[in-house]
Amino acid sequence: HIAKNASHKHLVFVLNKIDLVPNWVAKRWIGELSAVRPTIAFHASMTHAFGKGALISLLRQFGKLHSDKKQISVGCIGYPIVGKSSVINTLISKKSCNVAPIPGETKIWQCITLFKNIFLIDCPGVVVDTAGDSEVDSVLKGVVRAERLEPPQDFIDPILESVKREHVAAQYGLPKDGDGTWKDSLELMEMIARKSGRLLKGGEPCTRSAAISIINDYQRGRLPHYVAPPELKDEDDSAAAKIAGITGVSQDLDEVGEENMKDDEEKEGASSDEANKEAEDDKKSEDAKDA
Repeated sequence: HIAKNASHKHLVFVLNKIDLVPNWVAKRWIGELSAVRPTIAFHASMTHAFGKGALISLLRQFGKLHSDKKQISVGCIGYPIVGKSSVINTLISKKSCNVAPIPGETKIWQCITLFKNIFLIDCPGVVVDTAGDSEVDSVLKGVVRAERLEPPQDFIDPILESVKREHVAAQYGLPKDGDGTWKDSLELMEMIARKSGRLLKGGEPCTRSAAISIINDYQRGRLPHYVAPPELKDEDDSAAAKIAGITGVSQDLDEVGEENMKDDEEKEGASSDEANKEAEDDKKSEDAKDA
């Protein structure tokens, strides 16, 4: 839509929650998407962010590219619960936008100042009609709240097809094989319901509440899953997309992980401090004008 109806606007892909998938998956998807648009790997966090410095550097370059304009606005668009508000909070290093692991938390557009000439716009989740998503696709992408599904049990089989058995067993404390494991989705829901004490009258397991729990865990990343990336291409065939006046930013995805988060924070701390200082200077300047 943007390419057809607003070709003068720049589009950047930000892959948030990059810490929830294996590094090789992230690297291949970044290689695939960066051939189309500038792509940034990101992990939104107030204390252990990844990709913050790279994204700020890219936004600064866009600001300089359009230095003839008084200001530029950067809209954060995407499906519900992908972390748009969290990305903005990470960039400005404070909680300015409300966040929640449920679709529909952001209900209005909100404009936040990053620098004196760059503004970030937080907006509600966008569901693309042209994507051709089925009802199952919409649920798996987090567009629909699990509590509103009727019946939620129908969506468990597709989830089990995309999540490895060992991850399901680890999440709910169940054996992944042997006599004590589950044979189908119904047995799994019954086992989870009994284990968590979700019982109906007569001691029957409540499969509905168990299904809602599974769907919520899937949507919130507690059940690891990912879409398989395309086959690895030759370096000559995967050249990054270029924008005149914009220099690409490099990232080392091997640094993503708990053991390296502190290192990431230190490396990106300079960019964060610089952003905060400029925002403070802008505020002081505005206060002086008002006075």
